[in-house]
Amino acid sequence: MTNEVGVVTGELELRTSCGDDGTLSLAVRYAGADEWYTIQGHDYRLHDVRDHEVVHRLLVNVLARPTV
Repeated sequence: MTNEVGVVTGELELRTSCGDDGTLSLAVRYAGADEWYTIQGHDYRLHDVRDHEVVHRLLVNVLARPTV
């Protein structure tokens, strides 16, 4: 679910960024598109910024899993 357009489905790309304080920003876009959509929610924060890459990979895997 995104803030801008609601539910997005299909082939998506994920962008995550992590501030020095551990604050995460999450966005998706349709593969190859220009416009990014913010994932709904707020206050995503890591206790340790070194976990950013692991969290990114985990989210990519969730997005890539087949629907049943």
